[in-house]
This record gives sequence, structure tokens and C-alpha cells, in this order.
Amino acid sequence: MLTFFQAIVLGVLQGVTELFPVSSLGHSVILPQLLGWTGVVAAQSASESYFLAFLVGLHVATALALLVFYRATWARIAHGLIASVRTRGIETPDQRLGWLLVVATIPAGLVGLLLEHTLRVVFANPLAAAGFLLVNGLILLFGEWIRRRAEVRRVVATHATTAAGHRRLDTLGLREAGAIGAAQVFALLPGISRSGITMVAGLARGLDHEDSARFSFLLATPIILAAGIYKLPDLLGPNGDGVRIQVLAGSVAAGLAAYLSVRFLTRYFTSRTLTPFAVYCVVVGILAIVRFA
Repeated sequence: MLTFFQAIVLGVLQGVTELFPVSSLGHSVILPQLLGWTGVVAAQSASESYFLAFLVGLHVATALALLVFYRATWARIAHGLIASVRTRGIETPDQRLGWLLVVATIPAGLVGLLLEHTLRVVFANPLAAAGFLLVNGLILLFGEWIRRRAEVRRVVATHATTAAGHRRLDTLGLREAGAIGAAQVFALLPGISRSGITMVAGLARGLDHEDSARFSFLLATPIILAAGIYKLPDLLGPNGDGVRIQVLAGSVAAGLAAYLSVRFLTRYFTSRTLTPFAVYCVVVGILAIVRFA
């Protein structure tokens, strides 16, 4: 059964790695195996277990932390969407951002609804997570490489830019938003980071790191919150029996860690890149493959 210590450790791990581009799911598979938490490892790969109830709390807490941090932005987006529906047009940056998020949420939402549980159970083993973590590092390196390519510079040249010469977030097209949202689908694999792969997709369309991260964090909020709410019966049903207090402790830890993480990352990406996270994923992925092979 899940202990309070395990719940808090996994909660902090979720809150940090969900937003840092290093994969929360991958770390939640690898770390318990390294620490010898056999009960947690077995619960992750079971089709029905207390771990499903635990995930509900972690997801909801992480999403709430993002909502609190971006509360002013979400208020403007909600107001903009309502106004856009009334006028049947898109007239302001907030209205456009709202529709971009709506379109980008659809692909991952649909695929996650159909396959999230299956993929989590099938790939919930440390060797698979280590392999995907290595791939995640290579994806981040690819993002840093492609943003410097002439093709991306040509995309930037055809749109309004920021003072630093990068494409403005509100110039994204709906199809581009859909493609960025579709990239989230790969984050259903343990080791592939949701924030990392959507940031790479944003960089490939000419956004800078700051706007790519902002769009990624805003995009993650409804997906994570919906996942938690959808699985609420697992917490309220038999899977939650005996662990609800531990879930609460882990959720509080996850929420606090997520808030501090997004606060740090929004500042970090104003001037820095994905490269340190890419190197981390490659190194840890290789070491974990050697350890679990």
C-alpha cells in the first residue's frame, strides 16, 4: 500500500517533472524501481489499483496550480472566448489565443481518452521509460537545432514578430495549433515530456522559448485537469479505499511543486534554452537503460 512518504515524494516528482521538459510519467516509473518500491511498481502496471486513484489527485493538483499561476490570463481568455462566440469573430489576441488552445486541446484529448490507460499499463516498466526518456532528450536537441534552420526563419519573416525578432504567439494559425496539440499525444508514452514536445513544436513554428513554454503550460492545464476529473470515479470508488489521505498529502505536494516549477520556468525560458534538459534526459536515459537492461 502507498505510504505517506511515498505519496509526498511522488507528488513532488509529479509537480516538478510535469512542467520541466523531462517527463513526469517516465520518472514516476523509473524512480520507484530504483528505490525498491515494489508495491508502487506493481500498482502502476496493474489495470486496476490504488495508483489510479493517486493519479487523480496529482493531476487535479497540478492543473489547479497552473490555473492559479495563470489566473489572470485564463480570465482574459474566458472573456475573449465568450465575446468571440457572441460576435462570431476573432478580433483580439486573447480571443485568438483562446481558440488556439481549444483547437490544440482536441487531438490529445481524444487520443488520451481512448488510449491513455492502455499505454500507461503496457509501457509502465523502467526499461521502456528509460528508452523513451533518451528519445525525449533527442527530441529536445532536435528542437534547438531546427529553430535555427532557414525554414523556420522564413516562417518568422512572414509574420508579426516580437521585439527580439521571434514570431508572436497570436500569429499562430489554427492548423499550427492543432499540430502542436497533436504532438502532446506522444507524451502518453512514459519518458516523452508533454511540455518538452509541445515546446519543440512551437519552436519549429518560429516561437521563442518564452512563448513556446507559455503556450505549452496553458495547453497542459485543460488536458491535465480533464484527465483528473475523468478519473474521479477511481478516487471515489474501491481503488481509493485506504489511500485517500495519502492521495491528499501527495496532491498538496504536487500542487506546491507545480506552482514553484512554473514560476521558475517562466523566468528561465526568457533567456535560456532546452539544451540542459536534453542533456539530462540523454544521460539519465542511457544510465537507466544500462541499469535495467
